Amino acid sequence: MEEDGAVTVYSGSAITDTKKNPFSIKVGLAQMLRGGAIAEVTTVDQAKIAESAGACCLVVSEPKGPGISRMADPSLIKEIKQAVSIPVMAKARVGHFVEAQILEAIGADYVDESEVLALADEDHFINKHNFRASFVCGCRDLGEALRRVREGAAMIRTQGDLLGTGNIVETVRNVRKVMGDIRVLSNMDEDEVFTFSKKISAPYDIVAQTKQMGRLPVVHFAAGGIVTPADAALMMQLGCDGVFLGPDIFNCSDPYKKVRAIVQAVRNYNDPHILAAASSGLEEAMGGLNLNENRVERFVRAEETY
Repeated sequence: MEEDGAVTVYSGSAITDTKKNPFSIKVGLAQMLRGGAIAEVTTVDQAKIAESAGACCLVVSEPKGPGISRMADPSLIKEIKQAVSIPVMAKARVGHFVEAQILEAIGADYVDESEVLALADEDHFINKHNFRASFVCGCRDLGEALRRVREGAAMIRTQGDLLGTGNIVETVRNVRKVMGDIRVLSNMDEDEVFTFSKKISAPYDIVAQTKQMGRLPVVHFAAGGIVTPADAALMMQLGCDGVFLGPDIFNCSDPYKKVRAIVQAVRNYNDPHILAAASSGLEEAMGGLNLNENRVERFVRAEETY
């Protein structure tokens, strides 16, 4: 195990293809984004604003509209890659390995197998070991996170609000659940880990590694409802390595100022004085109701059995 956290979870030849980047390299590339904010953009202008405001990476997506949500237009991704110097991430539908092949072919630095998009496969996720690119996958609990790592995810994104309402309660709930389960696991006797891994339906070897490290074996970001500097600092203080910002962050008169404030909050999440300064002078983050839990549509999908 490497001290910097870029760990090699797999080393057996059965799942390691020498023609692809080793998993440790993919994890190392994801480690470069730690302590940063990843902004979702839909235009070249938004990409330039996010880069100038200090975003560590961009996620390219199509503007929201009716119908099935799919990967962004490859020409838009290429245009944004040419316009900025920071890494560019693109979304593929869950299980749609051809979309992932296309995104890798056009040079996307990271591929997000995103449950926010429509599902392409209800039962199977992409075998991410078949790709050179580093993959990002969402989770709502520890078992789901470690199953995605087994499939080759180099970054885990704990996902909350999927509706774009700016409601952070579900993100907090899921992050606390992941972190709480890790603390429980860390205090377990070695003999109890077998039963725990079976309980959460996760591979034993990765569960044991998580126990040894006291954290997820890959970079861990939070996403969903993060629209203010205080929201971002909350996620960091709960133990995340960074945050994803949705496209709604640009729905204001001065998106540069808002993105810059959130970037500062992520970098200085333990300093309330800097957080106060970053939060000052921002217009209302996002309008809308504080949705009741029963009114928030939950993402439900079948999970593989391990």
